[in-house]
Amino acid sequence: MTAYAELRAQLETLTTEAFRPELAEIDRLSTLDIARTMNAEDATVPAAVAARLPQIAAAIDAIADRMARGGRLVYAGAGTAGRMGVLDASECPPTFNTDPADVVGLIAGGPSAMVKAVEGAEDSKELAAEDLAALRIGPDDTVIGISASGRTPYAIGAVESARARGALTVGLSCNAGSALAAAADHGIEVVVGPELLTGSTRLKAGTAQKLVLNLISTITMIRLGKTYGNLMVDMRSSNEKLRARARRIVALATGAPDEEIEAALTATGGEVKNAILVVLGEVDGPAAAELLAASRGHLRAALAHARTR
Repeated sequence: MTAYAELRAQLETLTTEAFRPELAEIDRLSTLDIARTMNAEDATVPAAVAARLPQIAAAIDAIADRMARGGRLVYAGAGTAGRMGVLDASECPPTFNTDPADVVGLIAGGPSAMVKAVEGAEDSKELAAEDLAALRIGPDDTVIGISASGRTPYAIGAVESARARGALTVGLSCNAGSALAAAADHGIEVVVGPELLTGSTRLKAGTAQKLVLNLISTITMIRLGKTYGNLMVDMRSSNEKLRARARRIVALATGAPDEEIEAALTATGGEVKNAILVVLGEVDGPAAAELLAASRGHLRAALAHARTR
């Protein structure tokens, strides 16, 4: 059997690649009917994610433990899966004020692959190993391999290389019994079924990956104290809209009048979490910084300490 024939045989076993004869004449439907069909398909994705919440939660707890020790979270994938990882990583600094080096997205073929396919990059386990070696992955880090098929060599290679280095590994795929899940400490298989367009895994599979990565990064950051309730108290105020949002967050958390909010933000150099502690804990700016450092950034713990002073 030729390499091409072997790969074709592999693809034919994958749920994400299955052909749906009932949709063979979808191009003959009206635009509205196609839209309704596609929307109905998309509506099934959250239930598929819900079926894997226990596995997702277990992975998050393990990730948060390592990040609390100073570890990093690294996503690795090719094509759409890689782009999802890069997207999620890039949104963590403005949302949670993380260092860009703390949550990293690797895509097979490098940054240029975000907008243009790099032929052959996804087929290389060696490339993944090189990318992880450049990051000096270690035992406190987590590497999440992402692949709709669960067979992409780059994603599997990233997980295998990370595991050999002692890192925590997660394999996120959209097929049951995947090689990626089997290679990882935590296998998460969100089976969304065949796509509307045969094999177009940027559709339901891509949506599932986005939902799972939202869960992983958001809940990990909640566990690390990056929020206070459902408020983004560690957000970075890098433009006028975000500065206005910062003031609104302090107001929502404290109920303080505008004058007191402005004074607290001035006293803390615009740091939202610190400003809330100044208002609710009735401490000054330097004391707020000390309390938060002692509480490893957890505002609730810092408030408890401030009230016992």
